Amino acid sequence: MEWLASDLSQGYVADYKPFTFVDGEGVRCSIYVSGCKFNCPGCYNKVAQNFHYGTPYTQELEDRIIEDLSQSYVQGLTLLGGEPFLNTQTCLQLCRRVRREFGHTKDIWSWTGYKWDELMQESPDKLELLNLLDILVDGRFLEAEKDLTLQFRGSANQRIIDVPASLASGAVKIWANLVR
Repeated sequence: MEWLASDLSQGYVADYKPFTFVDGEGVRCSIYVSGCKFNCPGCYNKVAQNFHYGTPYTQELEDRIIEDLSQSYVQGLTLLGGEPFLNTQTCLQLCRRVRREFGHTKDIWSWTGYKWDELMQESPDKLELLNLLDILVDGRFLEAEKDLTLQFRGSANQRIIDVPASLASGAVKIWANLVR
């Protein structure tokens, strides 16, 4: 609990990309929140480390995301950054609404620099966000382990975790569709 979203987040969004194929399985709507403290060398989205980068999250943007997610061909929402777990006010508001409107017919993925075990010891807002997710890609990007052939990951230390199965078992369960 070294970094709290309530102290750091400014509610900014670096970008929103509807109907993308690269941020998880299937067609996705991806929101890139602004602000990250990990400062991973070689970060692919360094500009989004700034908590004031981009534009404020608005109700209009949220409504647009929900409208885009309502398309039958869209599989789900992806949270990226920046660091979603340092922007829980924004991410929780959006994820709660996704669950209210779509239940589990749309999945929610998130990338994080936190490792699973670190998140298990974190603040209630981070744990609530984790509980709303289906898939978590955990771990800081490590340039020394960079491997662009990996499925949905940038470095070999990162894992694609099935969140509901992991929470139910009390141990990390890797996503069943992992290829590489």
